[in-house]
Amino acid sequence: MLSGNLFVLGAAESAGHFNGGDSIFQLVVFLILLALLKKFAWGPLMGIMKQREDHIAGEINAAEGSRVEAQKLLEEQRSLLKEARTEAQSLIENAKKQGDVQREEIIAIARTEAERVKEAAKLEIDQQKEKAMAAIREQVASLSVLIASKVIEKELNTQDQDQLINEYIKEAGERR
Repeated sequence: MLSGNLFVLGAAESAGHFNGGDSIFQLVVFLILLALLKKFAWGPLMGIMKQREDHIAGEINAAEGSRVEAQKLLEEQRSLLKEARTEAQSLIENAKKQGDVQREEIIAIARTEAERVKEAAKLEIDQQKEKAMAAIREQVASLSVLIASKVIEKELNTQDQDQLINEYIKEAGERR
């Protein structure tokens, strides 16, 4: 127990006494430690931090460049889309105009064809009318000759019959 008392007594003695050499030694060791930390830890750490900062700045710049390029592409796409819509609208309008022109042409052709058919029908009617009139004239002439021969009670020969028919046709044509 005596040795334990001596230790406490020595510690009490040194606690009250200031030792400048120990303080200077500790200060020098601290400064050396700071210099070593600065050279081997702080410098590389700051270099890594600087590299990281440069890398992040580069990424930000690249992202900004990509954003600007994306904005530019978006504007180009909008412009192309607007152009395509305008072109599509123009094509639609042209198709409508073309359709209207074709419709008018078809109507004009149909009217012309209808007029031609109508004229052909009129011509056919006139021809059929003439044929019917000729047939009626022949029948009337035949009947007239028959009636006349019955009335006269004599037989007409072919030459007399043809002469009577031609006279009758001539008279029927003049009355018309």
